[in-house]
Parts: sequence; structure tokens; C-alpha cells
Amino acid sequence: MITVEGLAPIDGWAIAAIIAKAAGYGAALLAMGGPLFVVTFPDESADVKRLARKVAVIAALIGLAVLALRFGIRAARISGMGLPGAVDPMMLGFVWDSPLGAAAIWRILGELLIVAMLIRGTVGLWAGLIGALLIAVSYTFVGHSLGDPRWILAALLTVHLLAAAFWVGSLAPLHRSIMQQDGGRLLHRFGTIASIVVAALVSVGVIFAWLMTGSVAALFTTAYEWTLLLKLAVVAGLMGLAALNKWRLVPALASGVPSAALHLRRSIKIEAVAVLLILIATATLTSVTTPPVNL
Repeated sequence: MITVEGLAPIDGWAIAAIIAKAAGYGAALLAMGGPLFVVTFPDESADVKRLARKVAVIAALIGLAVLALRFGIRAARISGMGLPGAVDPMMLGFVWDSPLGAAAIWRILGELLIVAMLIRGTVGLWAGLIGALLIAVSYTFVGHSLGDPRWILAALLTVHLLAAAFWVGSLAPLHRSIMQQDGGRLLHRFGTIASIVVAALVSVGVIFAWLMTGSVAALFTTAYEWTLLLKLAVVAGLMGLAALNKWRLVPALASGVPSAALHLRRSIKIEAVAVLLILIATATLTSVTTPPVNL
């Protein structure tokens, strides 16, 4: 019989924590991805870059709201008082004094700098880039990256998040560009750059997972690793879909195949759904499971 270890009790508040954390991850990735997209593709159409900025700013504002919600959920969980604990000043104070409070300071500042992208030009773009870095760094103050080796895990997580943000933040602009006359050019350039980004994303993720796992045997005996395996399966599917886009659909779009645009737009929507599943798996990993090295 397989024994699954490292799984915390799952109740309504735990589920709420997973949903809120997944929403926070999504908002953070979209917020960080906007400025990364704009700085990577400065020559793209104003319409596409405007969309990237708009998505980033809206995501940053949503991120601020979700962060406040997470404080209440965290207070409810640690107090055991339910809804009264979520609004209890003393319990909220405990949460503020926890690592989540330290992370919140960095994340709030980062998301406010993303909102500053409403300022057009170099100033707004630099504010967004600094904000993206601050948001990524904020995640090193919480979760499983607090283990040892501390600074290696923090550096790996920061790179991993920035790479993921570039990918996720590019989905909406790419979806918009498909219907434009020179959309194939942007998609081709993105595919070339994404090859490097994906290599970094996967490499860093594997190293991080190995440091958290500690042994191959733990892959099938802990809740952390079962959830990680599910996440990796979805990631593998996402990479396969990206390869299909790069090697078949993008060349077809450039060649003027009538159905290519429709297939590409559908493919990007499927990628968005896959990203959502990955975010839920990641939120579950950091909310109700314990890495094998910490058991």
C-alpha cells in the first residue's frame, strides 16, 4: 500500500487559500510579464504593446486585492476561529509579522510600480521592470524557498518566476497579434526567444524540485511529489503545444494558410487553461503539502 505523507488537513479555508494563492500567482505573472514583453519586443505595434501594459496594470491591481484577501484567509486558518479570525486585528497582526507580511511589502511596492506603467515612455517601462523584479523577489520570503540552501533556492525561484512571467504575460499580446498583418513575424520571434526561456524555466524548475525532493523514492510517497508530478505532466503538455505552434502553426500562418490563425488562437487559449491548472497545482504544493526534505 502507498502511504502519502506530508499532506495537511484540507477544509474550506484550505481550499480558499489554494484558490486565493492561485489567483495571486496568476495576477503576479501577468503583471510581471507585461513589462518583460514590452522591453523584449519594442518594435511591435502600439496596439499590441498597449494591450500588454493594460493587462499588466489590471493584473497588478487584482494582485493587491488578492493579497489583502490572503491575509484574512491566513488569519482565519491559524486562529481556528473561522470568519471572526479573518477580521480579528490581533490575528491579522500575527500574519503581518510573519514571512507573508515581509513578502507583502515587496509585492505591494512591485505592483504599484507596475501600475506606474500607465506613465508612457521610458519612465513607465523602467518602473514596470523594477516592479517585476520586486514581485518575483517577494516570493522568496515565503513558501518552500525558505529551506536550505536558502540563497540558491531564492535565486532559482526568482529566475523561474521571471521566465514563467514572460511566457504567461505574452499570451494575450500574441493572441491579439495573430489577426494583424505582420503577426507571424512576432510569433516567430517569440518562438525563438521562448526556446531559451523554456530551457531556463525547465532547468531551474528541475533543480528546485530536486532540492525540495531529496530523493527519487519520495516521488511516490509524499503528497508534495504527487502534486509535483501532476504539475510536471501539465507542463509537459504545455511544452508540446508550444512546439506544435512553433514548428507547424506559425509557419502555416506566415505562408497564408487560411485556417492557421484560427488554430493558433485556439492553441493559445488552451495554453491559458494549462497555465491555470499549473497555478492551481503550484498553490496546492505551497498550501497543503510539505517537501520531503522537511518531513
